[in-house]
Amino acid sequence: MDTLAMEQPELRQWTIAFEYELPRERGRRPDVVLLTHDRVLVLEFKDHPRPSRVEQTAHIDQVAAYARDLQHYHAASHHLAVLPVLVYAHRPGLQEERGEVIVLGPDRLKSHLTSFVAASSPQFDHMAWLNADYAPLPTLVSAARRLFEHEPLPAIRRAQSAGIEQTVAALIDAARTAHEQGEHHLALVTGVPGAGKTLVGLQFVYARTVKEGEGERDAVFLSGNGPLVSVLQHALENKVFVQGVHDFLKQYGAHRDRLPEEHIWVYDEAQRAWDAQQVLEKRGHATSEPEDFLRLGAQMTGWAMLVGLIGEGQEIYIGEEGGLAGWNTALQNSEKPWTLHAPEKITHLFSHATSVIPNNALDLTVSLRSHLAEDLYLWVHALLAGEDERARHLITRIQAQGFEVYLTRDLEIAKEYVRTRYKGAEDKRYGLLASSKASNLKQVGLDAWNLGVKAYNAGPWFNNPPLDPKSCCQLTRLASEFVCQGLELDFPIVCWGTDLKWTGQDWQSPTPRTPAAGKRVPENPHRLRVNSYRVLLTRGRDGMILYVPAQTALDQTYSYLQALDLPELPSRSEIWQDRVLETT
Repeated sequence: MDTLAMEQPELRQWTIAFEYELPRERGRRPDVVLLTHDRVLVLEFKDHPRPSRVEQTAHIDQVAAYARDLQHYHAASHHLAVLPVLVYAHRPGLQEERGEVIVLGPDRLKSHLTSFVAASSPQFDHMAWLNADYAPLPTLVSAARRLFEHEPLPAIRRAQSAGIEQTVAALIDAARTAHEQGEHHLALVTGVPGAGKTLVGLQFVYARTVKEGEGERDAVFLSGNGPLVSVLQHALENKVFVQGVHDFLKQYGAHRDRLPEEHIWVYDEAQRAWDAQQVLEKRGHATSEPEDFLRLGAQMTGWAMLVGLIGEGQEIYIGEEGGLAGWNTALQNSEKPWTLHAPEKITHLFSHATSVIPNNALDLTVSLRSHLAEDLYLWVHALLAGEDERARHLITRIQAQGFEVYLTRDLEIAKEYVRTRYKGAEDKRYGLLASSKASNLKQVGLDAWNLGVKAYNAGPWFNNPPLDPKSCCQLTRLASEFVCQGLELDFPIVCWGTDLKWTGQDWQSPTPRTPAAGKRVPENPHRLRVNSYRVLLTRGRDGMILYVPAQTALDQTYSYLQALDLPELPSRSEIWQDRVLETT
């Protein structure tokens, strides 16, 4: 830089930051951040003399993600151009564009930097940039830790624009009204996968318990998702604020005499509440979970409030297929009048509420899990609905927003990509996801049952650092839809099964076996399969890899995904050919 500055004195006004570690993201540090007159250059240097195509792809995505995150989460970068540059130190003569990333050899770096010299342009405040706040979107687990350690969540533009604060405020207002007027209120919060429903529930429980000052243990967060409960309890080292809904109802439901200490219950994934038949099979009494909750509320002294967090299209268990209709039936059978708070789009489903207060602040429509990929949920919907033209259109938008989706038939290549991309990033998580019904994966050494993560050890799988043998980053154990629902990974590898195959015209799932005597048959088994893949395909924050095993039964599925313009990771044979060409 000194030599370059002698030739171009204007460069002396630039600022260079080495190993700029992104705050709150341990291990993520671009090699160089260069502040010019009017833009930010992010430089990542690699000393690989002959990187494979998979490694190159991972390197390019790594520096592109640095630039995108600085653009989005760095307060002083929102109105600046942030440009990613990848430099291969041992590849002279190299200069190419790979999407938004410029890939250079060491001898081409000088001319590239001098192209940004603009002495006459006004220069932004470099010191203010270096001191500006960097507020990355936290994972659900890290957000929960912050809340319950009494630390403020970062003020993130995306979370603010998604309406999280307004949703929590609406719930707090409804709780105050219920408490002050001695009433019973039911509030339903709807949202697409990753929209922050669980975070809303946790923030609301925290606000009622800590900020409202109306007594400790005023609210409790309940979930029927055993792995989610395990992960949150493991992260918080606390089993009081987050509890399993089924254990809660075993203790207090079915007209038991004992009443809970809390007057507010937040039920995560409330659309998955068990119907009466499922409760009869599991707990021995024919009362649906919605009826159990409303009867319990009617017995509470003075007032009660139930908040139902409603995920859309994520019913995956037998006994969950009744959806929201079960809550309307429970309202009809309740001894006490209930006031309903809900988004306008579902209020027509609740004819038996005593009064209805429409509130669209209770509808979360923007995905927070997938960082910038606002259209991810729409793409997954189009993919699973067989809407190929729409899916092709949406994948282009998703990629432009910074969410990477790759296709491969080689699991080892997929593993190489994620390990290379996140090398040294201690807080990043990647892992294997698969449908619980994907029996074909046994043929490639993956077994959803014997190599699957069980609910009780989901905490270490999601939370432990990458080198820990129990961590998801070891890429040895699978998480099924039942384990990963409501949770997230930075870059999952979704392993496709023969339980959902493309036939050339539509998606097909196997006919279920005849159940054993006394076992319940799902009302719509195909819908449960489609919903399982909807869950698997919406877990990623930075992107995902779709791994379709090289099995004849999945050839049409692979061809269909190819036709949706998904970029493919290079195969090992292609990498081998590259190396042969290099040596000759």
